[in-house]
Amino acid sequence: MSIPSVGVWSLIGNTPILPLYFSDFDRTIWVKCEFLNPSGSIKDRVAVYIIEDAERRGLLKPDSIIVECSSGNTGISMAMVGVAKGYRVQILLSAGASSERSWLIRHLGGEVILIDSNADYATGIEIARKMAEADPRIFLPRQFENELNIEEHLTTTGQEILRQIDGPIGLFVNGYGTGGTLAGVGKALKRANANCKVWAMEPALPSMAEDEHPFGQQTIEGVSQGFMPDLMQFAQVDGYVKVSCREASEMTRRLSREFGLLVGTSSGANVAAALRVASEQNIDGAVVTVLCDRAERYFSTPLFQKNGLSAAELDNCK
Repeated sequence: MSIPSVGVWSLIGNTPILPLYFSDFDRTIWVKCEFLNPSGSIKDRVAVYIIEDAERRGLLKPDSIIVECSSGNTGISMAMVGVAKGYRVQILLSAGASSERSWLIRHLGGEVILIDSNADYATGIEIARKMAEADPRIFLPRQFENELNIEEHLTTTGQEILRQIDGPIGLFVNGYGTGGTLAGVGKALKRANANCKVWAMEPALPSMAEDEHPFGQQTIEGVSQGFMPDLMQFAQVDGYVKVSCREASEMTRRLSREFGLLVGTSSGANVAAALRVASEQNIDGAVVTVLCDRAERYFSTPLFQKNGLSAAELDNCK
């Protein structure tokens, strides 16, 4: 199999960063526009990084099958990069994920294997491992435990942010699914400024360090997958901030209607969290977060209902 040297993966990364001023908080939040990656999310970065590392090490062959367990975004990214490079891609996806995610994976040429939405994420990961044991053609990217996930964000995303912002960065706030972005970017920013604070955003549910929840059931898709991922042990976290799905949805709509940014609820949650931490803590320097993905993968969710969330849904989002 001949793999072209240039393809859609060449468009990944080097995303712009944008300052957003919130007059009601009298705060500016710098947002890294990861939704402008070719498949529409930050996960494009780790997909190409892991796949190309596997190619260099001879782990991927012409008949290889890339299999990953995903809440959606990584699956879309793996399908985009993997299929474009000529590999077969199978994604284990929660039946509770928004339907757009499975549509996009299939549209990109990937295959979707739906997992019971009441199962925890560890179940999906174990299914992938058993598939690999039964079929030597299968390559597992292992996004939740693969330290290349952190390395990518340390060496690319974090360095881009440092080049794009003049002066010290005092705070980085981000949700975590695998923990790769939080650990990698956080490490890069702390190396540049030891006083930089790193805060992790979680949905307003019991802490992942305390309880486990079924994957696909969290209120903010792609954030805190129902367990504390292995990569979080490498994250230098100074604090945790909780955001309800009401706050996340309201901020996501504000980002679109006030700033023209068509992004998903995890992006709204990140901005809401950054504003809260910046307002409550003594921060010296720029405040940075990430706009993770595009809005079109949320069309079937309450975010795009005619009148937003119903009263019953809002009651469940406190």
